[in-house]
Amino acid sequence: MTELLEKELVFTIVGCAMRVHAELGCGLREKTYERAMCLEFKAHAVPFAQQHTHPVFYLGEQIDEFIPDLEAEQRVIVETKAIAEITDLERSQMISYLRVTGMKVGVIINFARPSLQWERIVLDDAR
Repeated sequence: MTELLEKELVFTIVGCAMRVHAELGCGLREKTYERAMCLEFKAHAVPFAQQHTHPVFYLGEQIDEFIPDLEAEQRVIVETKAIAEITDLERSQMISYLRVTGMKVGVIINFARPSLQWERIVLDDAR
């Protein structure tokens, strides 16, 4: 059996999200949860970047920039959401984010529901 990529870091990220959700509840703006996650990361000594810019290239030329909500330890993208449900749109978006950044693992965290919803997304190089 193979080990999950970034298993311990994802566990820590989700734990931070659970604490944020328990404290703030649901119904606030995404940016509020993002900022609260930053404080949780600091409290748990998780190195992170907020709104770090990544160039997007097409045919060898930079055509845009991608700015994820958070990056934990420069290894996992963390997207905070306040939406009805995580759908294929958010999953596909995360796959694109992983391709742009070169990271392999992302976590989508949805704070909008009474129970925290989260999904771990792994870039499959075989695609």
